[in-house]
Amino acid sequence: MTFTAPDSDTIRPELRGTVGMAASTHWLATGTAQGVLERGGNAVDAAVAAAFVLHLVEPELNGPGGDLTALLSLGGAAPRVLCGQGAAPAAATIEHYRGLGFDVVPGIGVLGAAVPGAVAAWFALLLEHGTWELADVLRPAIDYARDGHPLTPGTARAIERMRPFFERHWPSSAERWLSGETPEGGLATARVWAGVLERLVAAGDAAGSREDRIRAAASAWSDGFVAEAMGAFASTPRAHADGRELAGVLTAADVAAFRPRFEEPVSLAFRGSSVVKAGSWTQGPALLQALAMLDTLDDERLDPSTALGIHSIAEALKLALADRDAWYGDPDVAEVPLAELLASSYAAERAALIGETASREFRPGRPGDREPWRPPLRRPAAGAGEPVAAERVAELADAGPSIAPATDLPRGDTCHLDVLDRWGTSVSATPSGGWLQSSPTIPELGFCLGTRLQMTWLDPASPSALTPGGRPRSTLSPTMLMRDGEVVEVLGTPGGDSQDQWQLLYLLRRLVGGYAPQAAIDAPAFQTDSHVDSFDPRGFDGGALVVESRVGEAVIAELRERGHRVTVAPPWSLGRLSAVGRHPGGGYFAAANSRGGRGYASGR
Repeated sequence: MTFTAPDSDTIRPELRGTVGMAASTHWLATGTAQGVLERGGNAVDAAVAAAFVLHLVEPELNGPGGDLTALLSLGGAAPRVLCGQGAAPAAATIEHYRGLGFDVVPGIGVLGAAVPGAVAAWFALLLEHGTWELADVLRPAIDYARDGHPLTPGTARAIERMRPFFERHWPSSAERWLSGETPEGGLATARVWAGVLERLVAAGDAAGSREDRIRAAASAWSDGFVAEAMGAFASTPRAHADGRELAGVLTAADVAAFRPRFEEPVSLAFRGSSVVKAGSWTQGPALLQALAMLDTLDDERLDPSTALGIHSIAEALKLALADRDAWYGDPDVAEVPLAELLASSYAAERAALIGETASREFRPGRPGDREPWRPPLRRPAAGAGEPVAAERVAELADAGPSIAPATDLPRGDTCHLDVLDRWGTSVSATPSGGWLQSSPTIPELGFCLGTRLQMTWLDPASPSALTPGGRPRSTLSPTMLMRDGEVVEVLGTPGGDSQDQWQLLYLLRRLVGGYAPQAAIDAPAFQTDSHVDSFDPRGFDGGALVVESRVGEAVIAELRERGHRVTVAPPWSLGRLSAVGRHPGGGYFAAANSRGGRGYASGR
């Protein structure tokens, strides 16, 4: 069939090349990655260099105290998952948080901190599969931190929104962000963090090989001065969002115990491609479940630009996300029936629940006739969720007149990067956490701890229950596509609970509708908010659907007739997707989202 045609007047050009391609959510990270490729570095060298730049240029979206999920393919084959999701500290027990009066893990403050996994994971990736010296990989980030980098309106807005809280409760964050060094439109610096990076590099000066130099830096992070500073800071009572001064549970020993690791991915065959995701400690398999359900439907129900298509896709997503909330968790500490959830027979059973009108219920399935765990269904709180939400919505609304109040728009964001080199090696990574809004800045380090523990439940019956040593179920979810045994495309997006939703639209347009990559990125987007929010305070908004106004008034009217509670978002406001891959005509391609005015692709 032919999907609704894209508007060719509104899309960026798709980039083509033969040397290497990069795309990310910020132009300086993309430029950094491309610069590494131009100087002979491979995709891993480029990705790690870009990631450390992202810490600086999108600090309200990610930071060194955060985490990451990445997919890696060496030479186009055998994808692997890099898990940079830190575990819950040893003292992070349900009893401890319940004893403090919490019914969910707080989303702001040191009590929400899992072990920061991002930096350790980037070091592990560079050690195993990179070619450059650590000093060369970190040089762009050190230069930007010392000499300055442009401060985006979104970052400035996030700082200003946090000003009262910083001034009253987090003096170290006030010193870091309100000292006059970061005027909007000016150059921001991060000199304390630059010094930390230089100390990490210097830790390997006496080592005899490239690998030993990276190991020395990793040790200084996990076993040395960085871990000690994080543990000491977390152990001192700090203000949380409820106003109480409470100590965290993260210790230097927790940081030392964490090891990033490479894992096997999960995949699903769909329309001639194999769609590859990380495991059930992320939400990634929910995308595969949605694809499996949609594959049982007629193609006319798969077009994301029609009312019938939007309805059908949204209903499939509701079912997949309900299974995510009922069944997903860290398989190291919980039983997750993932094979049954991805089985074609189960997909057909679930797809049969998709009716002609919108469901407002929470409907998890019963794989193997098991009884699902059911989270509490709370009313959503306006403006709650991932701490970057309001800032990103306001920034995206700059693209056009706001149709709905900011608090009615979707929440959640982070960063993403994709790199493909001339040897066919590709990296797709989604770093997040450690936002400047997460917790107070650690003065000796210049960054703050993340709050990923807020994605766990304080109910031992949940598969994603808070468990010492267990990984919180993450929303971070890059994607790879394979054909004939080789990786042909990598992609991803920020967006919290919406990441796999927006990627699903892209994949349907690419694999069913035949769209080119840039056209698939730029086409009108939507998402269902009819799921349990992964972020504090964990609300459920049954029947909620958010659509970009570009889908058209007739489509919006029909969706409302079908029973969806539709919020109309600004015309270019949902998603920040990027992709790189092999072009069927030869060479490579890259594409990036224009939404938000930050993301760019580059290549040659």
